[in-house]
Amino acid sequence: MFKRTFLYLFLFFHFLNYSYGQELVIGLSSNPLLQNSVENAKKSAFAGELELPFFEDFSGTDIFPNSSRWTDNFVFINNTYSNLQPSTGIATFDALDNTGRLYENASYIGFKADQLTSVPINLNYPANQNIRLSFFYQPGGLGDMPEEKDSLVLHFFAPEENKWYSVWKAIAGNQTDFKAVSIGIDESKFLKTGFRFRFINYASLSDYQNYPSMIGNCDHWNLDYIVLDRNRKATDTLLADVAFRYPPRSLLQTYESMPWKQFEQISLQEMGSVIPGHYRNNDSIVRNVTRNFEIWDVYEKKMVKAFSAGAVNIDPFTNDDFNADLIYTFKSENKDSALFKVISFLITDDFDPKINDTVIYYQRFSNYFAFDDGSAEAGYGINGLGSNNAMVAYRFRSFMEDTLRAISICFNDSYQNANLRTFDLMVWDDAGGIPGTVLCSVEGVRVEQGSSLNGFYTYKLPKPVMVDNIFYVGWKQRSETFLNAGFDLNTPHGGRQLYWINGVWYQSGMSGTLMIRPVMGPPLTTGIRDIRYNDRPALHFWPNPSREYIVFDPEQLPVDGRTFISVTDMQGREILNTPLADRIDISSLHEGMYVVVAIRNGLPAGYSRLIKLK
Repeated sequence: MFKRTFLYLFLFFHFLNYSYGQELVIGLSSNPLLQNSVENAKKSAFAGELELPFFEDFSGTDIFPNSSRWTDNFVFINNTYSNLQPSTGIATFDALDNTGRLYENASYIGFKADQLTSVPINLNYPANQNIRLSFFYQPGGLGDMPEEKDSLVLHFFAPEENKWYSVWKAIAGNQTDFKAVSIGIDESKFLKTGFRFRFINYASLSDYQNYPSMIGNCDHWNLDYIVLDRNRKATDTLLADVAFRYPPRSLLQTYESMPWKQFEQISLQEMGSVIPGHYRNNDSIVRNVTRNFEIWDVYEKKMVKAFSAGAVNIDPFTNDDFNADLIYTFKSENKDSALFKVISFLITDDFDPKINDTVIYYQRFSNYFAFDDGSAEAGYGINGLGSNNAMVAYRFRSFMEDTLRAISICFNDSYQNANLRTFDLMVWDDAGGIPGTVLCSVEGVRVEQGSSLNGFYTYKLPKPVMVDNIFYVGWKQRSETFLNAGFDLNTPHGGRQLYWINGVWYQSGMSGTLMIRPVMGPPLTTGIRDIRYNDRPALHFWPNPSREYIVFDPEQLPVDGRTFISVTDMQGREILNTPLADRIDISSLHEGMYVVVAIRNGLPAGYSRLIKLK
């Protein structure tokens, strides 16, 4: 229950008046992945009725529940709020609605928050069919632990009575891992066509009434591996399934992402030698598993590496965390960016469910350095007495002389907009492991929430800053109020994150990574037309410059029929307007510079400039 702990510590030190401000990590007050997702429209109800078995482990790439099995979309489907799940993908219940905002009815005394409701299911069976619903749940995870007045409940729906019944409830305790639950369904009122079940969590905000910038998301519950079927025993909580537990991460030695031109300079040094894998045998018998891998150049649409890590036996109910030897270095003909799709897949028995046997990671090379994974699970900042001039810095290394052009920071929304204040943007050189000489200071910068999928806002520096080897980026506060920057709980900072208070630099004691990214290379805007869209995220496409076609980042802009690409010249005249496709033909354009804008649901969703060659 870290939110209460931090509150008590803060008040204690504040009122005793002899201690200085301190680092704090709090829950989010918004989720930019949900806020900015193109899929956050209300899910339509499933028109039919499902037959048994019902199985859900939340595998896949969507951040909302699958509408073929669920009638609402309030929970957040992710792989970041836990690292203990039995299979990839979990449903997280919290205090945020399906738009990524705190619920309007959120309060300190408690409120109904998320719910997850199944579609109608045919349970018209005799009571002796041994129908059971099983699932795994975890309080807290990597998020906030629920408190005594918080709970997760399960309801069953009696179709003929048109009434919901409470059948199970979990409250806060000492549990930290996933726990299996199995519930028999033998009452006649439930054994009907049109049966449904739903989970609901009840949450309560932290009592920070005098410190609204510290009020955030809270009371997390994670749910996984839901099975409803006949002929089951109370101990049957899992299918006979071998499954990946969560996706892989960066294949680089140091960074999650880095500028392509920098990687080319030190590719042999920075390229990782393994592909990590994490899977589990959820079956009661020994299973044989073959681990295979593919690497695809997304821009070129070709496989550049494929290999197998061989077949092994894995014992029942056992995790296998392994490293597959990788003899490969990313290569591309492009000079400004690259994108690779890393596919890990398991070959298992024919009876094994296949939905969770494949995981995908996109290795990005653009114009920025990143240690974070792009998903904030919490908020970070310095708060309290003496923190008026506190500073936060994160250490990066440039492998060549380069120009720092901008700094991207993921600042979280805050309760009652308490986070919308000013600060000074800072760049330092290195002084033996701590920030040294100030290379750049931009005073009076305002906290902004970015409109990109993961919430980053890019602050452009007034002039380029030359950097080489170690440098630091961060901020200096102008008040004692918590700034609430995005914090990636899944990524340890490895001693790179520091904060300054009362004249001394300290290494951060928080486990996680500040979501801040230095942007290298040329300026991001080049003409009048760019300025019109400067509050939109930058589009990622390749090649640029280009002669014949451009290919868009499939994660940023999925090809689903709802996005159009508009190309205008520097005088603002639209030259091309076409539906988004795997490739956009630009061969008809004359040589010159253009602005490419993605239009989704009638609104600009991103932009970037394009250089067209002969």
